[in-house]
This record gives sequence, C-alpha cells and structure tokens, in this order.
Amino acid sequence: MREKIKILVLVGPTASGKTALSVKLAKALNGEIISADSMQIYKGMDIATAKPSIEEREGIPHHLMDFLEPSENYSVAHFVDDAKRVSQDIAYRGKLPIVAGGTGLYVDSLINGISFSEGDTDFEYRASLLKRLEEEGIDKLLAELKAIDPDAFEKLAPQRNPKRIIRALEVFHTTGITFSEQNRISREVPSEFNEVIIGLNFRDREKLYDRINRRVDLMMDMGLLFEAEKYFSADLGVTSSQAIGYKELKPYPDGLKSLDDCVETLKQSTRRYAKRQLTWFRRNENIKWFYVDDYENEEILFDDVIKYLVLEGFEINEA
Repeated sequence: MREKIKILVLVGPTASGKTALSVKLAKALNGEIISADSMQIYKGMDIATAKPSIEEREGIPHHLMDFLEPSENYSVAHFVDDAKRVSQDIAYRGKLPIVAGGTGLYVDSLINGISFSEGDTDFEYRASLLKRLEEEGIDKLLAELKAIDPDAFEKLAPQRNPKRIIRALEVFHTTGITFSEQNRISREVPSEFNEVIIGLNFRDREKLYDRINRRVDLMMDMGLLFEAEKYFSADLGVTSSQAIGYKELKPYPDGLKSLDDCVETLKQSTRRYAKRQLTWFRRNENIKWFYVDDYENEEILFDDVIKYLVLEGFEINEA
C-alpha cells in the first residue's frame, strides 16, 4: 500500500485571513499552496475573488490559481484530479502541500477520496438548472431532488446551497446514480491523504461581517467596478458566471440602481456566502478551529497555530 501524503488544509469563510496565514505557514513549514477556491482559478477575475497579488504571495508557489479563461468550465472533478496531481508533485519534491480555500465541496471531495467519472459533468444541463433556479426558485429544485434522492435532500435542504443542489441533480441526470449512492461508493476507496485541517472562525459573527464590509469597500477602491464592466462583456462559462462580486454591481451601469445600493447588495451577498461556508465547515468534526477575535494580532494567532501543528507532527523550517 502506497504511503499517504501528509497535507495541511486551511479553511474558513471569506475575509477570515486564510491567504495571509497560508503564506506564513508555507514559509514556516517549507510548503507550497494549492488554492481550493472555485473562482480564483480564472484569469482576470482578480479583485472580486480576492486573489492574492504576486507581492502578497511572497515568493510562495500558488497552484490551481489564475490558469483558466472565464469562458472555460471547471468542476469539482477537475479540481480533485488536479489537486491530487499537484499534491503528489509537491510531496515528491520534499515539500508540504497546503490546501487553502473556502470552497467546501472542493476540500471535502479531495480529502475524502471522492471520485468522479467523466460522465458526471453536463454543463448544458447545469446551465438549464441555473436558469430554472433564477426563474422558479430553489424550492422547485429541492422538490425534484427529494423525489429522486431523499438522503441528499435531507442533508441539503437545511443548507439551501444552490451549487450543491444543482450538483446532486446533475450527477443523477448524467449517471443514473444518486448523489448519495455515489458518495457512499466513493468513500469505500481509501483517501490518498493524511490530512490535518485547521479553520479560521470568529466568535463574534459581527466582527467577521465588519471585515467583509471593509474588504468590499477596499475592492471598490482597487477598481472592482472597472473589472466588473470587463466581466460583463466577456464570454463566460457556467462556472465563472456564478462569481460573487460582479452581478451585484450590474444594475448600476444598467441604470437600474445607484452605485451605493449595488455595493450594499454586494456586501450582503458576501456576508450570506460566508454564513454558508461556515455552515458547511462546521459539519466537519476534524477541523481544529482558531477564533481570530480571540487574538490581539495575527502574529499571536500564527504562533498558536504553529504550536498546534508541531504537536501534530509538522516540522518547522529553520532556514
């Protein structure tokens, strides 16, 4: 049996500080970062996705980031295949793979060894479901899921996560196997990884929301509206069209809303997204949570994380 690859996984909601912490950890642990963000994969979608700049990466290699055109589609199946390949390469070179990001489905599928066949993805059908979601609402799709996969319905109905509901319907449509059954079969295959998962969170949710609001204001100062206008005229695929940060601003150039109203809508959408992320990750009992608002500054938080990782068997880079 092949030895499992040791990886560090860093998760948490948007604006919690994952990017800065992952870079510090990569420096301390001789690691390279694998992005688990479903939108940072796209070229040109930089400000809206909070993609770290070259300066912010501080020389640390970042993989699965900034490599696709927005017109190209990308699925969780693609991510699992790519992340496995990159993790193996990083480990082969004697470095630590650090998976960092907020797309829970990507993270869970990778570390749980969930496999996907080529036939699992039908972008045309997915687009039709997205259109139905917009026109009919999420309850119609949930009712359809309940009829074909009651187990998946029980898990997904409380979350009301459109992406997961659509994914479950798509899997059944393309394979004839329910999402629940596919996950059960996939988990019979042992994972390739020996992972330690840490998460960033806030005891006071309002402090996280305040960080989100300030981040959106900073994004606007950085030129988000200009980036959004280029996005509106681009040839988009099904995946990239789901990005938060652009569609919320569109009513302004269309003359339907004031810019202030659009920015407030964006803040609200981002706060809701953070809430969904936390709902997802809290189901995982293996996550060691660090609460950002327990610490006076990022350095004290970093020191605490490092102490925990040393106890978990990680070696500090003394160079």
